[in-house]
Amino acid sequence: MRFEFTIARRLFGERTDARRISRPAVRIAVWGVAVGLAVMLLSVFIVRGFKREIRAKAIGFGGHIQVMNTQTLFTGEASPVVVGDSLMRQLRSLPAVTHVQRFANRTGLFKTEGAFQGIVLRGVGEEYDTLFLAAHLLAGRMPRFSSTEAANEVLISSRQAATLGLDVGSRVFAYFFAGELKARRFDVVGIYQTHLRDFDDAFAFTALATVVRLNGWEDDQCSGAELLTADYDDIDATATAVATLVNRTADRNGDIYTSATLAELHPGIFSWLSLLDTNVYVILVLMIGISIFTMTSGLLIIILERTNFIAVMKSMGATNTQLRRVFLAFAALIIGRGMLMGNAIGLALALAQQQWGIVHLDPATYYVDAVPVSISWLHVAAINAATLTLSLAVLIVPTYLVARIHPARVMRFD
Repeated sequence: MRFEFTIARRLFGERTDARRISRPAVRIAVWGVAVGLAVMLLSVFIVRGFKREIRAKAIGFGGHIQVMNTQTLFTGEASPVVVGDSLMRQLRSLPAVTHVQRFANRTGLFKTEGAFQGIVLRGVGEEYDTLFLAAHLLAGRMPRFSSTEAANEVLISSRQAATLGLDVGSRVFAYFFAGELKARRFDVVGIYQTHLRDFDDAFAFTALATVVRLNGWEDDQCSGAELLTADYDDIDATATAVATLVNRTADRNGDIYTSATLAELHPGIFSWLSLLDTNVYVILVLMIGISIFTMTSGLLIIILERTNFIAVMKSMGATNTQLRRVFLAFAALIIGRGMLMGNAIGLALALAQQQWGIVHLDPATYYVDAVPVSISWLHVAAINAATLTLSLAVLIVPTYLVARIHPARVMRFD
């Protein structure tokens, strides 16, 4: 292949008028590959980033896996279960589990003089990982989360604050209905904003002990425990281990444990995220198709323009196979230049968006305020390899045109 590549490289670097027809075709082919590759890379990076952002926000409200009362899973209403220190240690010891935290929920509504808002009051304790809420804290501070001391401090969302006309320092009455009406006054100490509308509309955060007492539960009872894993890809294996440990076992009161992943608890969100992969596949197919089309048409023009060269090479003893390899190597050089340009363009735009968030979005529609980007070098390598392999495989067919060029006919015509 050394002979064929040497000839192809000389043809590719030629700068004479002999290429006056093929030069534009080569440029179009190079830019076709470059633009197609850049679009493919950006599509994958953006969809990965979008899925990562939405998943991270959903996980922030419920962990990767939840252990709860079986009745909660079937009825949707918070039912108590004992999650003692012994069970917490067992859950923490599972492979890939990085954190375990208890929580308690109570549905109710906030009411002010001019408006009301249905809410899920979520109580959490000292072990609660506040990194997620702190990252999305818009104003004020975090409440004092405690599993032993009830408090009137509450963290609400910006959507709840806008609906109720509240701000940091405001007071709001909460009403809870379960057989009897319960009312409690809360002080708004902080406001968060995740742009995940369904969750922002619902959740307000306070101390675990506050919700446990509102529910009339015992001190060691709660709605369940949330488990965080080291990696989202670890969820299935960890969920199996959790199910083996707790499913169909009972606490001291006879309440049966069960477990569920976040995708099982919120199937709508995760099914929607899975559909985004379909869009990426469509874009990849279209862009590779465009690249192949421009390369095929460009290679045909190049071969037709080089009929004299092909005739001379054949008269000197070159075989059809050798000449086909010359033009395949020529095509590889065009694809290689296009891929270098495409990678440079795609990665530069992705890094710029990742660093500065140049392109903004409407968070009310897209749940994020800027186009999210997640660069994966594995995907970069896979897309480049697929583009090069498929393009060269398809371009084998046009090179068979070389066999139809006969030196005697070309020279007689000249």
